[in-house]
Amino acid sequence: MSALAFPSLHAAPSRGPYGPLPQTYELPKNAAHIHYVAPDGKPGADGKTLATATALDAALARAVTGDAIILRGGIYRIGNLTFNQGITFQPYADEQPILKGSFVADKWTAQRNGLWRAKWARLFPAQPADWWQRDGEGRKTPPWLFNNDMVFIDGRLLKTAGWEGAVDQDSCYIDYETGDVYIGADPTNRIVEITAFDNALTRTIAAVHGKTSDRKGPVIRGLTFTQYAYRAIEIEGTEPEGPAEPGTYGRDVVGTTLEHVTITHCSRVAGYFRGDGFTLRHCLISDTSTEGIYILSSSDCLLEKNIFARNNIEQITGYYPAAVKIFNQSHRVTCRDNLVLDQPHSNGIWYDVGNRDGVFVNNWIQDCEDGFFFEISKGVLCVGNVFVNCHKGVRSLNSSGVRVYHNTFVNTVASFERTARSAVADHFGWHPATGPDVDKREGHEFVGNLLVADANFDRELLRFEQARSLCGKLTNPQAMRIDDNLYVRPSDSPARALIVWSPSEGKDCTVALASPAGLNQLHPQFETRSRLLPLSPNALFKSPDLQSYEPIRDIALPDVAPLPGDVQKLLVLPKSSKPVPGACQP
Repeated sequence: MSALAFPSLHAAPSRGPYGPLPQTYELPKNAAHIHYVAPDGKPGADGKTLATATALDAALARAVTGDAIILRGGIYRIGNLTFNQGITFQPYADEQPILKGSFVADKWTAQRNGLWRAKWARLFPAQPADWWQRDGEGRKTPPWLFNNDMVFIDGRLLKTAGWEGAVDQDSCYIDYETGDVYIGADPTNRIVEITAFDNALTRTIAAVHGKTSDRKGPVIRGLTFTQYAYRAIEIEGTEPEGPAEPGTYGRDVVGTTLEHVTITHCSRVAGYFRGDGFTLRHCLISDTSTEGIYILSSSDCLLEKNIFARNNIEQITGYYPAAVKIFNQSHRVTCRDNLVLDQPHSNGIWYDVGNRDGVFVNNWIQDCEDGFFFEISKGVLCVGNVFVNCHKGVRSLNSSGVRVYHNTFVNTVASFERTARSAVADHFGWHPATGPDVDKREGHEFVGNLLVADANFDRELLRFEQARSLCGKLTNPQAMRIDDNLYVRPSDSPARALIVWSPSEGKDCTVALASPAGLNQLHPQFETRSRLLPLSPNALFKSPDLQSYEPIRDIALPDVAPLPGDVQKLLVLPKSSKPVPGACQP
C-alpha cells in the first residue's frame, strides 16, 4: 500500500449542518384556521390576527385537526398543556418562541449561614424506578438525584446537594418537607428560575377540550422547549407488554413530526414519542438525564440530521441511559446522518428490546459509552458511520442479523456479545422473549470496516464474546461473514490483542488474537482478505487532530467481494465501484 494521496475520498457522514437552522416561516397555506398566540396574549382574545393574539392554552382548546398555531417570539412560562388533534405549531416568520417550564424566583431571604432561602410551592419529588437496584447502585447514586426539580441562575443549571452544608456557589438544596429552596450564590440582580411544570405538551389519546382523538400527530417546527421537570413533550399511545404482532400497536397517534426544534434541560427526558411514522429532523436534544428522546413501540420512524449531546448530566447509575432509546418492538427505525457527541456517562443510540429491521447509516458518534447499541433485537444494517473515542462503537447484545459494513472506528471497539439471558426469571420479565432465542443469536456480518487505534489505546479493536455459562453449549460463531476489514495501529501498541474471539477452546472459551490472520487460521471462512497495518493514525488520516478521518493513503484491499445491493444503495456507490475499508469512499 503506497503513501500516495487519495483526494477523491469523502466522508459518509455529511459533516452537517446538523441541528436547528435559522428559518423564516410562511403561514401554512393549507391550514384550516390560523391561531395567533403571544407570551402576553389574552385568553379571551380570538387569535385571528396578530393584533388579537390569544394565549397558547386558549388556542389549544379551540384548535382542531388541520389548524395551525402561530407563536410570536418571546418566553412562554407555561406547561401541562394537552390536546388530541393533528395541529401544526410554528413561529411567526423568523421570531423565536421559547417555552419554559420554570418561573422566576425573586423572593429570597439571606440567612446568617451565608445561604439564601426561598419558599417554593411547585416541587417535583420523585423516587427511583422500582427496577433500580439499590443494593448495587446505592453507594454510587445519592437519592436526591432522583427528584425532578431544577434551579437555574442566569441560565446555568445548579447541581443538587443533599443538605444545606453541602451547598456552594454552584449548587442548591431543596427541603421537600418545608418547601424551602436554598442556594449559595447571591441572587441579587440575577435571574433565578425554578421548575414549575413537569411537561410542556401532551398529545393525549383521551378525549379533551370536548374533542375525541383524531389519531394524527402534531407537526412542531422551530420552537424551543427548556427547563421542564421530567419531560417537555409526550405523545401518548399503547405499548405491548410482551411479544405482539405489528399493527396491533403504534396506530393511536401517527405521523408526529419535529423539525428545527430545540429541547434542553429537561430533568429526565426531552420527550416520549409513540406512534408510527415519527420524524425528528434538524433538532437539538441536549442536557437531559435518563434519556434524550424515547421512541416506544413505533415503526417506520426517521431520525435525521439531529444533534444529541450531554445526556445523563447528573451521572445517575443503574438507569441504562441513552441519548436516544428506541424501545419495545419498534420496526424499521432509521437513524441517518445524526451527530451524537459529548456522552461520557451515556450510551448514544440504543435499539432496545424486540426491534427489527433497523437502519443506522452515516452517523457521527463520538465520546459515548456504547455508541450504537442493538440489544435483544433482530436485523439491522449499520453502514457508513464514524465512531470516535467510544467505549464500544457498535455493540450487539443477544441479537441476530447485525450487519456492519464500511464504518470507521477510531480508538473504539466493535463488539458482538451473547449471554444466557432468557425470558425465564428475567429481571425485566418479558423483554428477552421479544428477541431471538439464546441459540439463535447469530448471523452477524462485519465487512469492509476500518478500525484504527493510536499508541495510547490499549484494548482490542474487534470482540466476539459469549458468556462463560454457554461454553460447550453454543459452539458456532456468532458471525456468518467477517472480511475485507483493515486494522491499523502502531507496531508498539500496548494492546495485548487485536481481536478477542469466542467461542473457542481457550480459557473461558475465549482466545486473544494478534491479527486477522489469526482468526483466519481458526476459521478459514473469515478474514480471507483483511489486513493489519502497523501505522499511526497520523500516517493514515488527513488530520486526526481536526477529526478529518479521510485516508491519505491508498487503502484499497485486493479482490474485495461485491457489496450486497442494500449496502451499496446506502453508500450511494455505483455498481462498478470497488469500495475501500471504512466510511470514506472514492
